[in-house]
Amino acid sequence: MTAVEHPARDGTDGPARRPRRIPFPVVDEVARHCLQEEEPETVHIEVHLPGRLDPARLRTAFTQALHRHPRILMREAEGPWYRRRYEWELTPDPDVDVVSFPPPDRDALKHARDRALGAAPPLTASPPIRLEVVDEDATSPGTGTVLFLTINHTALDGPACLRVLATAAELYGGRDNSPSAPPVRTPDAPQEQVDTPSTWTPPARVAHGTPEPSPGNGVLVTELSVPHRPKGAPYTVNDQLMVTTALMIAHWNREHGARPRPLRITMPVDDRPRGTDMPIGNGTRLVEVPFAAAELTSVDRNSLPDLLRRTADRTRALKSLPRPQLGHGAALLTAPVVPVPWRAALTRGLRRAAAPWTSTTLLSNIGRIPYALDFGATAGRARAVWFSAPARMPRGLTVTTASTAGRLHLALRWSRTLLSHGDGAHLRDLFEHYLHATQEPRP
Repeated sequence: MTAVEHPARDGTDGPARRPRRIPFPVVDEVARHCLQEEEPETVHIEVHLPGRLDPARLRTAFTQALHRHPRILMREAEGPWYRRRYEWELTPDPDVDVVSFPPPDRDALKHARDRALGAAPPLTASPPIRLEVVDEDATSPGTGTVLFLTINHTALDGPACLRVLATAAELYGGRDNSPSAPPVRTPDAPQEQVDTPSTWTPPARVAHGTPEPSPGNGVLVTELSVPHRPKGAPYTVNDQLMVTTALMIAHWNREHGARPRPLRITMPVDDRPRGTDMPIGNGTRLVEVPFAAAELTSVDRNSLPDLLRRTADRTRALKSLPRPQLGHGAALLTAPVVPVPWRAALTRGLRRAAAPWTSTTLLSNIGRIPYALDFGATAGRARAVWFSAPARMPRGLTVTTASTAGRLHLALRWSRTLLSHGDGAHLRDLFEHYLHATQEPRP
């Protein structure tokens, strides 16, 4: 997807015209077909700043940032039942006030997270995002501010909205928020064959813990050290996070009596530039990294380096393969040959039938946040950024990581029909344990 020009607003720059429409891309249409009120498809981002923001200035800066990235100003266009496509209607201005300032609350952060997970911004109002500004500690004046972005994932993903927030930070604080240069990678030597377990067997599911009576998602965020990686190691931090996630789930399943089965972990790959020309929308493609059951049992300090190297080989091979965002099947399923209600019914039916083959979990590693997110002298620059991705069943658990200011920020998000907050805390402890195990001692 590419950015599009802003439509004319009124007679000052040409005659008024019908808002421009663009068809839903494949990712958006599949997500639109499978919406559920019980577990909304939201992406939650929270950005922690050391200082305070001026409400009027922030509202102005964020609105200007939306206009700098006009592809985000969209709503679902109305249409007859027999239409062949869903369409986005690009609007000249927001339909609603996107920025809000909830009143101070002793549990403000928890309540803001609950709102971000519990209700998606409607697709019928432009733009499908919301920004809440919350005091980090309402009982302690002068402490920092937390920005909560809630995104309807049918329309947008986290990296795209972070790009818009970086523009808002620059407009607010007057400081450069250009993306930092990506890390330099040594070119990979071509590989003739990659050791990849078979994907014909349905993968393991995350074992049930102690489900909660209410539907929806729960989330837990924590801050960890970025794992050490020896210079010249054949694997990346992303590979360490992948192995950590696999070992965490294998350990959890053993504790809950599940027999060993292969794991498959979905990994988003994002090749978009991070500058102001970054395409806005759902721009990642999904690949699945497999693990054989035997690889994740009896792993010790001696065998872990081999597992890391094999994982690195697989992730490199998967990233290099040209592939549509959701695979070739999704592109065929969304071909506009019949009305969208018929395709929606077929998509939902196929999704239910394919549930046993759905990957075990999703690991979304945003990596090092490329923007300073510097809001100027009073508010300062971001000291922590957390993301969380939707965690609908049958996966029921997602792992999202990002690094800011030399720290790793982990969010575990789960379906309450699968896990409780106590289960999430135990999974966090397992993640921290295995992340530490992937590190070789510092010299």
